[in-house]
Amino acid sequence: MEIRGYIGDASPVNNMVIAELRGVSKRFGDVLAASDLNLSIAEGEFLSFLGPSGCGKTTALRILAGFEVPTEGEVLLDGEVVNDLDAHHRPVNMVFQQYALFPHMTVAQNIGYGLRQRRPRLPKAQIAEKVSKALDVVQLSGFDDRKVWEMSGGQQQRVALARAIINEPKLLLLDEPMAALDRKLRKEMQIELQNLQRQLGITFVLVTHDQEEALSMSDRICVMKDGRIVQIGSPQELYDQPNSRYVAGFVGTSNFFDGKVTEQSGALISVLLSNGLSMQGKPVGKVETDQEVCISVRPEQINLSRNTDGLSVIVQNRIFLGEHTEYLVRHETLGEFLVLSPRQSEPDNGPFKAGDTLFASWEASAALVLDNT
Repeated sequence: MEIRGYIGDASPVNNMVIAELRGVSKRFGDVLAASDLNLSIAEGEFLSFLGPSGCGKTTALRILAGFEVPTEGEVLLDGEVVNDLDAHHRPVNMVFQQYALFPHMTVAQNIGYGLRQRRPRLPKAQIAEKVSKALDVVQLSGFDDRKVWEMSGGQQQRVALARAIINEPKLLLLDEPMAALDRKLRKEMQIELQNLQRQLGITFVLVTHDQEEALSMSDRICVMKDGRIVQIGSPQELYDQPNSRYVAGFVGTSNFFDGKVTEQSGALISVLLSNGLSMQGKPVGKVETDQEVCISVRPEQINLSRNTDGLSVIVQNRIFLGEHTEYLVRHETLGEFLVLSPRQSEPDNGPFKAGDTLFASWEASAALVLDNT
């Protein structure tokens, strides 16, 4: 089976499918942890499961790994059903959130552990050579004899990655591996992981609740809620064309204004807001007259100015964030909403201060009309 082009799920062009979930569900007693998951993962892609705690993303990862057996449906690797294949027999390796390194072993012993369990046994010289190459890949050459507890969190993560890639898996599963790292180190490791994935050509599947992490690293993202996949797409597709209020609110930040559809004029939809104002926006998907919807406007799409053009607002709060400034503003009818202003715009316009009366405006095409259910 081969994925060609973009078929509704933004699949990478001309890549072979390496893993699939077909109608997969998983129950733990009365709890439905995963429900009717359908997903094709392409060879060489970086895919992320994104969602809040309890959404089913880790369950999906554990089903791929073989640590959980689906209650319903099929798991396929290279076109073969592997529901009954034990985890240690699958061409899959996993990097856990806590790394699960052996504290009594050296770095080299940790990395080579999986190779030493193979039967028939590999020669010691061959294991040593493979360990050396893995250390070089994760930029830890010379750390062979170091104890893992003597290393930083970022270095320990690299050891865990080296231990995972040394077996040359077809799928490398990452269960929130950067959750314990500070922000700066997490950024550095995100770049290193991307470079490593491109260098090795291994398919990476990441579980994360961090939207920024998923957006910055992934070829495709599966957004999950209540055990279901609610949208699959490229980071830009999910950000620019979310299919629901849930996705727009979870992938990035957005302002929402509730209302009902009144009419359609060309490519734009007119919405009567619950506060009595009328607003236009661009529909995402099909909407009907009188349908309850919300209008989503990203904060960076809103322009603040002292010119008398737009909605009159009062600045409630100002937070300087370096490359941009976040303003919380209040409109007498719309209420409070967020605006992100790039720093380069402030020399002409500001900086604005709390209490300033300003005017907010945005293009109608930047306002997305979304299903509100």
